[in-house]
Amino acid sequence: MALIKSISGIRGTIGGADGDNLTPVDIVKFTYAYCKCLRDRKAPNEDRYKVVVGRDARISGEMVESLVVGTLVACGVDVVRCGFASTPTTELAVTFSGADGGIIITASHNPRQWNALKLLNEHGEFLTAAQGQAILDCAEAGGFDFAPVDELGCVEDHDYTDEHIDAVLKLEAVDAEAIRKAGFKVVLDAINSVGGIIMPRLLKRLGVECITLNGNPTGDFAHNPEPLPKNLTDLSRTVVAEKADLGISVDPDVDRLAFICENGEPFVEEYTLVSVADYLLDDAVRRGVKPLCTVSNLSSSRALRDVTEAHGGTYYAAAVGEVNVTTKMHEVGALIGGEGNGGVIYPASHCGRDAMVGVALFLSQLAYKRLSASAYKATLPQYFIAKNRIDLSDSAMIDRILNAMKEHYKDEKINTIDGVKIDFEESRSWVHLRRSNTEPIIRIYSEAPTEAQAEALAQEVIKLADNIIGNV
Repeated sequence: MALIKSISGIRGTIGGADGDNLTPVDIVKFTYAYCKCLRDRKAPNEDRYKVVVGRDARISGEMVESLVVGTLVACGVDVVRCGFASTPTTELAVTFSGADGGIIITASHNPRQWNALKLLNEHGEFLTAAQGQAILDCAEAGGFDFAPVDELGCVEDHDYTDEHIDAVLKLEAVDAEAIRKAGFKVVLDAINSVGGIIMPRLLKRLGVECITLNGNPTGDFAHNPEPLPKNLTDLSRTVVAEKADLGISVDPDVDRLAFICENGEPFVEEYTLVSVADYLLDDAVRRGVKPLCTVSNLSSSRALRDVTEAHGGTYYAAAVGEVNVTTKMHEVGALIGGEGNGGVIYPASHCGRDAMVGVALFLSQLAYKRLSASAYKATLPQYFIAKNRIDLSDSAMIDRILNAMKEHYKDEKINTIDGVKIDFEESRSWVHLRRSNTEPIIRIYSEAPTEAQAEALAQEVIKLADNIIGNV
């Protein structure tokens, strides 16, 4: 598997001899490039720089952390080493410690053989496209200029887990007292990573009885770590067997969140953000807070738009990618935003996906509604998403197909900020076609009020693409 380089950082598999994986040389090179660009961004008279480093529990984490921390020290940068820390904990640690940036060592939902470096700015947010590209360019240019021995950086160890939990509980919208009174019982699947450290501590402070599955942070993931229904069958069975109110699943770095209803059925990952937004919009309307703006990416459910507009608010769409969503959220002053993969971004806390914030807000909503998770889900707009793809032998065909789609559906509402998204307002459905960054593939996401309609819409688009390919 080739090393994946993007404006967010680098990602790849550990080990092997083919030269296409994430090697120690890559880790040092990109960490050095991050340091060099950090110095270029900051004032030239800055005496010292400080960078936070946190990691999930995957098996290669300690090795990668040693290389990252050693390179930072060699560059004359002071390090705040958080050790095991969720991605949102590391993001918050940047601002808590007054650091100049941060590096998160995690491959998120990818399997155990993967790892990655995710790069943060001084606000604990992912880098802009320009900043990320500057680091990629610097890494490709090569050459090293390390600090002299008297100017090496130093390392401070600090666990920010409790500070993160404190910050969640202090959020005005989190009603800890209502949650305690509700007497919830939940089952948590922590996938043998850092969710097993932070999530039970948060739930305990909220007065929630928590049964933990896969809570030991060994990095030996008990199942495919992406929090999709097909990977959460044990969680579903345990929720029913234990007569729990809710199942909670997080990915290895705890920035994505999925729920299982009390009957063992998926709440559906797309609806994590929708439900939290519904709660916050209700609260904002009661308190007269404005503007009522929400943001998600183009491939996320229309249900967020419906819920927002039902509260008199305005919905905005962003290109796929967390940094694109947060950029749009800053631009419009969003109350809440995120992605349909279970990523909740609540600016009152910080502008990064945070499963701890998502859990606290969702439990507040259940406490207020006094409904089971399945009964509450039934009150939300109901849609189904189908995911398909077109595999091509020539990446040059991608633009031809996307342009043909725009022409064919020119009478519909079209958005081209990230591929081509076509909205069919009359049928309350849409289809989004976007190119893969690494392969000659067009990914197709379609949504409609029924599963059959969503799949039929995708097949209509695929048939049209096949005709275009056949006529070349």
